[in-house]
Amino acid sequence: MLNGEAVPISRTGFELLFGNSHRRAYADIRHAGEDGHINWADLVHHARAADIPWTLFFAPLEYIRAQVKRKIALLLRGTSKQAFSMNSRHEVQLADVELIVKDLLRKQQHLKRLDPGLERNKVVSCLGKPAKSKRSVVEDANILRAALGFTLAELHAHGKKERAFDYLIERFEAQQVFVSRNQPGYMLQRVPPGVKFSGLTVKDIKIPYLFLASGDEGDFEPAGRKIFTMVLLATLIAYGTFTPVTFEDKTGDGDMKREYEVAGEVLMPRGEVKRLSVPDLAAARTYADAYKVTPSAFVMRAWRLGLIDRETADAWLDDLAQAWREREKKPLAGQAKAINAVRRYCGPEYFSRMLSQLGSGRIDVGEFRRSVCLNHLSASEIRDLVAAT
Repeated sequence: MLNGEAVPISRTGFELLFGNSHRRAYADIRHAGEDGHINWADLVHHARAADIPWTLFFAPLEYIRAQVKRKIALLLRGTSKQAFSMNSRHEVQLADVELIVKDLLRKQQHLKRLDPGLERNKVVSCLGKPAKSKRSVVEDANILRAALGFTLAELHAHGKKERAFDYLIERFEAQQVFVSRNQPGYMLQRVPPGVKFSGLTVKDIKIPYLFLASGDEGDFEPAGRKIFTMVLLATLIAYGTFTPVTFEDKTGDGDMKREYEVAGEVLMPRGEVKRLSVPDLAAARTYADAYKVTPSAFVMRAWRLGLIDRETADAWLDDLAQAWREREKKPLAGQAKAINAVRRYCGPEYFSRMLSQLGSGRIDVGEFRRSVCLNHLSASEIRDLVAAT
């Protein structure tokens, strides 16, 4: 509807373009599908937010199909499939995170153009393909831990899980595995409400990205779960798998995917855990603190290794879930400083490397604002950062 006049566009084209974007769930788009009309201003607004040139809505249908196919192909260069779940009833669709994937892909390509001397990443595909591996889970976990550059003794020495989480980010990024964290308001796209989503991996042979969906948005996930998520995503990278992923602590009786088993072994080695006595839930909580995971993750590990039976594990998991629901919720922290939020989303290592490129004159302040900060820092703030380095 334009100035009160009806202008026809293809319903199929409309559904193709918005159906493959994160705007498909917005009320204006849903109502348009039901009512058969949408205001011109709303169409342009949602198209721009979805990174869709509005002129495409007036293009021939075959051209629209070709453009949608091209967009998906570009995204799938960074991820290996459209939907993926691990030990979970939930799936995340690529459209739910497409702008995040696009932005991280752009960041990878931009840095590689500026720094052609970046070496091939030693973590990517270091374990080969899981189906072809003739090594044990323990052997793969040891290889991955070494490739990521940390030991369990070093991890455990960091006390609280929050500090251990920060330590792992530092170690991952030292191996050129960049860690991006969900920072609502500082990204091109919010993870849609109601999407149960743990994180994703974005492909690159030199600087792969991990994106942690929970980030620092309230207390949606405890530090122990973010640690496990980060190690699970690193395991996927080591097996050459790049994809969105969601998982649950409580799994069924079926075979667990090898990636999940290896992630558990990286953090909770069976040789150590098998020697433990777990007489009650209090003991499980203590061990979870020691291994920097959630109590639920440790209970699942204890059950898988035969330290407790399934009935006990289920009862303890139910108790933990109830305690989590009834916990005293901490007040949400104040708005993060823009500089901190930008660093967390980009990843500290990426931010630091791009700041060096700015300091050396390879890019200017305007380009840094656009490509690194998504215009969330002012030119004067950026100049102050350069002066301080």
